[in-house]
This record gives sequence, C-alpha cells and structure tokens, in this order.
Amino acid sequence: MSDLPDSDTPPASQPAGPAAPAPGLFPIPPMAEQERMIEAILFASAQPVGMAELARRLPQGCDPAEALVHLRHRYAGRGVTLVRVGDAWAFRTAPDLAWLMHAEQVEMRRLSRAAIETLAIVAYHQPVTRAEIEEIRGVAVSRGTLDQLLELEWIRLGRRRMTPGRPVTFVVTDAFLDHFGLESARDLPGLKELREAGLLDNRPRPGGAPDDDPDDSTPPGQSELFED
Repeated sequence: MSDLPDSDTPPASQPAGPAAPAPGLFPIPPMAEQERMIEAILFASAQPVGMAELARRLPQGCDPAEALVHLRHRYAGRGVTLVRVGDAWAFRTAPDLAWLMHAEQVEMRRLSRAAIETLAIVAYHQPVTRAEIEEIRGVAVSRGTLDQLLELEWIRLGRRRMTPGRPVTFVVTDAFLDHFGLESARDLPGLKELREAGLLDNRPRPGGAPDDDPDDSTPPGQSELFED
C-alpha cells in the first residue's frame, strides 16, 4: 500500500505567517536629504509652512518633525534661524541682527520754482549762458539752483560762447531726456501743447494779440514761459 497522498486530496492548509510589507516605489530619503528638502521649501515660501503641508510635499515615509529638529539645531547661532510660528515653521533673521535690516526708499526731491524755470529755459533755449537765463527769467540765477540741476545730472556744461569773456553754456543731458521719456530735445512739447495741458496761461501776450497760430512750434520766450 502506497504512503503517497491521493492526488485528488488537497494538502492540509498551513498556518499563514505575517504578510510581507509591500515594497515602496522609492526608498525613503536619508535624514540629511529630508533636511535639505525642508530647507528648500521654507526658503522659497513667503509664509510659514505647517507640518501637514511639509508632510504632503515630502516623499512618502519622510519624518518632517525629526528633520525640523535637526535643521533647527544646525541653524542655531547663524544669521538666519529656524523658528516656529504657531503651528508652522519659517526662517527668520536672528533677533540680534535685526538692526542691520532697513528698507531702501527712493527719496522724492521737489525742485524749487527757480530750478524748474531754469531747467525749462535750458531745455528750450540750449545752449544758453547764465546771463541769458537771467535775462529771460528777469531775475538773477543763484549758484545753488544751477548746482542742484548739475547734481541731478539733468543739465551739463556745454561749449563756451565765442563772445567777450567766453561764457560757458548749459545744455540738457540724456538723463533729463530719459527721465521725461524724450528721444531728443526736439520732442519737447510746443507752446500749444503746454497751454492745452494747463502749464501755460491762455492770456494774450503782453502788449499783443493772442497767439492764433495753431502750429506755432518756435521755442517759447520769456513772456510765454513765465507769465505771472
């Protein structure tokens, strides 16, 4: 009689062992790499990042809580530190270095009336001497007014006039043209445009009739630029 089991009889069931864990698609990054990932996320974020958001962004199996502990220890005593803000985390400037932080602001400087008038005369009458500026304005031009415009680099010294004393002339600069969006001084608005913009009085010229020429593009003179 054979001791072999009948082929039609199913073998006795064996007790099932513990199920083997399903292998992940990617290995869990080492802790040093998890620190780098969190470091990149916090630096790129304008707002503090919570633990849940960190866990969502990191690969599966990472431990953001432990990585934050290591990262915080690594940044201790540095110029920026890792701080907890409520339930979130962020990098902040070290408190003892806060005095180094200040906002850079552009200070708007208002030109005086004398500087505005002088600049306009140079722009429309260049090259023009100081004596000619004073003749057009009707008053003396202070050295401070010209110095202010030279400091702003809106005017510069031009060629000397071939007249007795060889006085120096003034002309506008490329910085002036760039500031006002002009390609050249020829693009300055004419008398008609200035009046339409309300920059000149529409009263008639002193001792004369109103300017009826709609295409008058000649540089304005003293009475047209600076009427009282």
